[in-house]
Amino acid sequence: MEIICYLSSGYPTIESSIEVANDYAKAGCKIIEVDFPSRDPYLEGEYIADRMKKALENCDDYNKYMDFIVSLKRNLPDVKLLVLAYENTVEEIGVDKFIRFCLDNDLKDILLVGLKDDTIKNKIISAGLLVSCYVQFHLPEEEIDLAKRSNGFVYLQAKPYIDQILHPKYKTLKDAIGYLRELGIDRPIYCGVGVHEPKDVTTVKEAGGDAAFVGSAILKLHDDRNAMMEKIKEFKAMC
Repeated sequence: MEIICYLSSGYPTIESSIEVANDYAKAGCKIIEVDFPSRDPYLEGEYIADRMKKALENCDDYNKYMDFIVSLKRNLPDVKLLVLAYENTVEEIGVDKFIRFCLDNDLKDILLVGLKDDTIKNKIISAGLLVSCYVQFHLPEEEIDLAKRSNGFVYLQAKPYIDQILHPKYKTLKDAIGYLRELGIDRPIYCGVGVHEPKDVTTVKEAGGDAAFVGSAILKLHDDRNAMMEKIKEFKAMC
């Protein structure tokens, strides 16, 4: 069981992102979700979207973001990197170039979001990369079907929203994970959305999750690195 910390590439600068990643690792984080800032991050909330916008204002060259991710891979050999990229960003980089970049640097786990259709996703999978799939807490059938047919980790919603209608049979996170396992999904299940406190990591662990995404609780402490690292240690201790 691990926690996954989110890293906004290039926010506010690439140099500061390197420092943050190093602090993540020093605090015990073994998995980092690192993004390519998108020019149209339409699925993000205002907080993450603004960070991507600021990053691109300071550096809009995706080659430099690739160099940055390679440097993380080289300098943090004990940390697993998950690469998040919008389809529009992959298109701008060039699909073949993006695939080659990931393969050459052993960056196998991809969170590909904002898809128009399955064309680019299927090409990435055919190349030997692992593309994750998102499943909401209420386990909609179409998302379950995609999870069964995907080859990457399952990103499972950790907590329901206040007004979210629950599945009639599987009402807890443990129920949901158990159901996915019954369906034959043996790939890692990482749980996120709603992991705001260390006790939420305990919930994920007890439910059978393989890792918990920790986002804003850490991101909002970037201006106080000591407090950030202590908070990561608190989350990590629950693993």
